[in-house]
Amino acid sequence: MAALSIAFEAPEISYQPRPSGGRPIDLVHLARQTGGDKALETEVLALFARQAREAVARIGGLNTKGRSELAHRLAGAAKGVGAFDVARTASEVEAKPRNPAAIAAFTKSVIDADTFIAGLIR
Repeated sequence: MAALSIAFEAPEISYQPRPSGGRPIDLVHLARQTGGDKALETEVLALFARQAREAVARIGGLNTKGRSELAHRLAGAAKGVGAFDVARTASEVEAKPRNPAAIAAFTKSVIDADTFIAGLIR
């Protein structure tokens, strides 16, 4: 009976995806998304890495609305492959497209994810 009481009295904890093992890409999430197909994982990661690099290259030259839209698109793509830090920082840019700290954090997260992906694909 005590376990039942604890379960109902426990505070709500929202689920926050975390990269597996502190990695920039949650490989467990990616495997679930691709059904464990390694070739598909490689293809999806390569496409995401290219899209993310292009976003970093373009973001500085865009107006506020363009930055928000680009960040929104990349956040969705990042969630799909398990790049949750990229998704989080892209969402920050989407909300605050003029914030240089948000853009810097976004750029760093993309570089980290891209470096990790490059190591996986070799």
